[in-house]
Amino acid sequence: MMLEQGAIVPAVTLKDVEGTSFTLDAYRGHPLVVYFYPKADTPGCTNEARDFTALADEFADANVPVVGISKDKPGKLAKFTEKYGLRVILASDEDGSVCEAFGTWVEKSLYGRKYMGIERATFLVGADGTILRVWPKVKVKGHAEEVLGAVKTL
Repeated sequence: MMLEQGAIVPAVTLKDVEGTSFTLDAYRGHPLVVYFYPKADTPGCTNEARDFTALADEFADANVPVVGISKDKPGKLAKFTEKYGLRVILASDEDGSVCEAFGTWVEKSLYGRKYMGIERATFLVGADGTILRVWPKVKVKGHAEEVLGAVKTL
């Protein structure tokens, strides 16, 4: 079940594009945007990362880091970042434990075939680690702008 508004972000460990481990707890003390996406360098995921990157200065002005999470390996995320000049923090959840903890690892269906995958979802986290807002089943177009609008109301 996906985490809901009011839940506390679980203590989880991720790897950055260089393979260095870090925790989401490292961002406590100020708000944070955490978004989950299925796979780096695919059309929807690329558009989402580029949209957040286009607004990176505004998120930075609000002192709100943006962390994108997928099950891609750090090396693939590094190539993805370089290829598109991305300015968001990309994190690897290779074992899927973070997706499980947030409830974004779900059964999906494509052309009648069922499989497990990451549900595109975004979480706005408060300075105290409490989830302030959840966007499940995200549609990419206009999403980064909507999240920025919510950030600006903090």
